[in-house]
Amino acid sequence: MSGSLPSVLVLAGGPDDEHPVSLLSAAGVSDALRGAGAQVHHVVIDRPTLDELRVLPGEVVFPVLHGSYGEGGPLQDLLAVLGRPFVGCRGAAARAAMDKMATKLLAATLGIATKPAQVMNIGDAACPIPLPVVVKPVHDGSSVGLHMCPDAGAWSRAQAAVSRDMAERPGRAYMVEPMVKGRELTVGVLEEEAGFVAQPLIEIVPAAGVYDYAAKYDRDDTRYVVEPALPAGVAGRCREAAVRMARGLGVRHLCRVDFLLDGAGEPWLLEVNTMPGFTSHSLLPMAAGAAGRDMGALCAHLVRMAMRG
Repeated sequence: MSGSLPSVLVLAGGPDDEHPVSLLSAAGVSDALRGAGAQVHHVVIDRPTLDELRVLPGEVVFPVLHGSYGEGGPLQDLLAVLGRPFVGCRGAAARAAMDKMATKLLAATLGIATKPAQVMNIGDAACPIPLPVVVKPVHDGSSVGLHMCPDAGAWSRAQAAVSRDMAERPGRAYMVEPMVKGRELTVGVLEEEAGFVAQPLIEIVPAAGVYDYAAKYDRDDTRYVVEPALPAGVAGRCREAAVRMARGLGVRHLCRVDFLLDGAGEPWLLEVNTMPGFTSHSLLPMAAGAAGRDMGALCAHLVRMAMRG
């Protein structure tokens, strides 16, 4: 033990499209934990076997991977068999949250507003729901594979791109949902000893109008507004919905819940991220910092929660 923290195995990389983001996030976590006094073992992985994981050092595992393998259940299943405490969801909750259609179904069941969506069939000549729409993978994050379709031309281009992607990766699924024009909001949720606590709400203001992969990770012109001015009751509704989604999904330790606020002042749930980013642009660390918990304290808290169970 070092500074009341155990030694921590920080896992980075993975086989998913979000591998580069994971490298950045994991570096941020490793630096923060070292600053908090922990002994850190930083290891870049692909798809490790259980035997490969067993020989890696570290009393607690902090898997800082994003995407369907590293965040969506397979790695979590391995870590459960490994038997060491680990940060984040168990396999079942990770799978449910990674599946955006399942997340929407749960939200509807809980009475949380979310736009209807359907799985995309690339054989459909026309868009199955009225334009404008958004097309995105069912099991990816970080805006990977995101297509904004304001008109029929954009829909045709998205359809062609999705067809190529699905041919290269059989079994990959895309979804179509109505485009909500409005303000992008996010609520981080952290598990404390007494239960889940919503962090300060953040509004995302991308310079180009769309919070895509480049706006998240490549550019520095996106603005983030902590606790922005919103219509009465909206912030409270988003925080309450975020905590309910975390409980409903069976999340452990942390998540980030994203919303779009339309022109009528209605917040619509988009998705839940069970291992949100830990980069210099990332929203959960930003929200935790606004609440008085810097990156080192945040990562140390998550390690301690993992030790607790």
